[in-house]
Amino acid sequence: MSIQVVTAVIERGDRRLLIGQRRRKDSSPLKWEFPGGKVKIGESLEQALARELREELDVTLLRAVAISRVEHEYGGSMGSLSIIFFAVTIQESVVHPGPFEQIAWVLPRELSQYDFLAANRRLIAELATGRIKPSEILAARPSDSQLISPPDSH
Repeated sequence: MSIQVVTAVIERGDRRLLIGQRRRKDSSPLKWEFPGGKVKIGESLEQALARELREELDVTLLRAVAISRVEHEYGGSMGSLSIIFFAVTIQESVVHPGPFEQIAWVLPRELSQYDFLAANRRLIAELATGRIKPSEILAARPSDSQLISPPDSH
């Protein structure tokens, strides 16, 4: 059985995306990732995403639209992860990162310059090439209140 993980792709008006670097003492130390985390028992995907954004960045989730899904085997104690990526809108314009070594706002084409977790690679490529444009997806689609399954990205 895989662990469900929700991840937020937050895009500012200048097209820059928020990424965070894991702490030195975390698993996969100093790797870059999008904010998010594990879905707890009894939580919907949207509730988990809102909780993770509150805990990690001290921000309020306004909208979430599923943009990608990946199944990833990390091996070891981590096992299999089912990761759902969401384009999100947050209420606040300033984030207060907690569990990160550092954060950065980067243009999609700059993402390849960062050492990301393996499970993020396909999404990174799709963002960098413009195949996925979070702000356009958010503008074109209603919020996923029922969180329809995103397209597969194996």
